[in-house]
Formats: sequence, structure tokens, C-alpha cells
Amino acid sequence: MSAEDAAALRAIPLFAKLTDRAVSLLGGVAIVRPVSRGTTLFLQDETADRFFVLLDGWVKLYRLTRDGTEAVVHVIGPAESFAEAAMFADGKFPVCAEAVTDARVMTLTADGFARCLREDDRIAFGMLGSLSVRLRHLVTQIEQLQVQPAPQRVAAFLMRVCPPGDGPAQFLLPFDKALIARRLGMQPETLSRALAKLRAVGVETQGLTVNVAERAALRAMAEAGEEE
Repeated sequence: MSAEDAAALRAIPLFAKLTDRAVSLLGGVAIVRPVSRGTTLFLQDETADRFFVLLDGWVKLYRLTRDGTEAVVHVIGPAESFAEAAMFADGKFPVCAEAVTDARVMTLTADGFARCLREDDRIAFGMLGSLSVRLRHLVTQIEQLQVQPAPQRVAAFLMRVCPPGDGPAQFLLPFDKALIARRLGMQPETLSRALAKLRAVGVETQGLTVNVAERAALRAMAEAGEEE
């Protein structure tokens, strides 16, 4: 694992509290690989014998209903881990995972992770602390989906995918608007109305291209939603 990937591992909440030795141990058993858009990482009901860290790109988690309809559960972004709960429970994957963009994925198998735990049991304690922080974060996200107005939710998403810095910006949405709407817990027409309302703060969209006149104004809109 490269120094850049080790630093990325450190930035992920699940591993934030680990020691340098623990990160080194995990890096020794991790597999980092590029995956192309459309690649299936695992299928619903497969044995959960591994979990993943997304280094770059976006991954869709979804369930298939009895009639074959795809129900999106979540869209994983860079610096997020996923499928660890299923692996820790020694069960099956409850969802399917598919890369919706080209991505780089780190895989940690159950056997490799168990070897790391035997070498350094502090890994488990460090991850327990991180998991508790992550749980609080997820509760906050659920609250936001329930009470935060759609324009603020969209503004927060745009700030996440917008290049860092100040002033104007132009960038491409990482995936199609229908999937963005599902990720934000709204209908596509609600997303369209929310984007229209963001014109008041200098946000224009054409297809997947987003133009932001002033990032500070978009940031203020997103943060206003967090305060409500």
C-alpha cells in the first residue's frame, strides 16, 4: 500500500483512531485495485467475507426487490468504508454494490483482518471508538433527511463534490441526477425544483455540468440547512 493510500486510510472514520503499527498491519493485507464504472463488487446474499474502503470514485448500494426493481439504499463516496457490518456479523451481504464511476477500492478480507487483530488487539478497540462516532454521524444524517429542506440538502451535496477553494467553480456531477435524487431521499422532480431554487445563490446546471458563481454563497446555503 502506498503512502497516499495509507494517508487515505487514516482519513476514514473507521480507522481514524488506529496506531501507525495498526495501519501498517492493515495495509499489509489490503488489496487496492482500480475498478471500472459498472463493475459489481458483490451481490445481495453472497457470503460477507470481506469489506471495502473507497479511495476514489462512487459506489451504489442497492437491493433487488422480488419483481427485479432496484432500490438504492446508499451511494458511497470517497473516504468511506462499507460492508464491514455484514462481515463482522459473519453473515451475508444485504445489498448489491456497483461502481457508478471509475473507482479505486481497497478490499480487506475477513481472514486478513483477523490476522491483524491477532497481531494487535488495539485495532478492535480503535475501531469500536470510531464506529460509535460514525453511528452518531449516521443519526445526524437521518435527521437531516427528515427535516432539512431539499435545497439545503442539494447544496450540501454540491459542496461535497465541488473542488475545494473560494470564488467561482465549474465541475461535473459524479453520476446522473436520478441517482443523486435517490441518494438525497427525494424524487427527481424535487431535485429539479431544488436546483432551480439554488439559482438565487448563483448555481446553474446544464446536464451534469455545474457552474457556481461564488462558493461562499453555496456554502452558506448548505450550512444554513445544518443549523435549522
